[in-house]
Amino acid sequence: MTKIWRETGFVANDPWVIETEELKATEEQKVLLPLDELIARAEESNDVGLGVLVKPADDVRKLEPYLYRLEIVAVAFPAFNDGRAFSHASLLRERLGYRNELRAVGDVLIDQIPLMLRVGIDSFAVKNETALKRLEEGRLPGIAVHYQPTARPAEGQQAYSWRRKAAAAG
Repeated sequence: MTKIWRETGFVANDPWVIETEELKATEEQKVLLPLDELIARAEESNDVGLGVLVKPADDVRKLEPYLYRLEIVAVAFPAFNDGRAFSHASLLRERLGYRNELRAVGDVLIDQIPLMLRVGIDSFAVKNETALKRLEEGRLPGIAVHYQPTARPAEGQQAYSWRRKAAAAG
């Protein structure tokens, strides 16, 4: 079972669905459209409050003209070792200025959530049992030192963490 998690906790009754042959959205739910379908719909209508699913091979820059119409962008992590969604999230937040909900879907593992938060992902579709258990217990792993700046500053609000710290007096 997949649950939606944010830093404030688990979300009840999330309306967004990724449709498959087995799963179809109900009247109360909203569909995360594949990129090409979202663009086609946006070109044909003035709809707002849309949702899109960005897959690893998609060019996220194609969303730029439609970002103001999107309520949510979901970036897909099909496998733990496919990090292209990190790049998509970074581009959306830092270069394209997207400010609405950015969700990680797919293979969301507990050890990657702090890194996903740093690139601006703010909600997570979690189905991994270990990740769900740790999130329920409030046991999110911490990473105190980072090598590069991202959409979210390191602790203490520094853009870089360890490189700009003064050496401790010994």
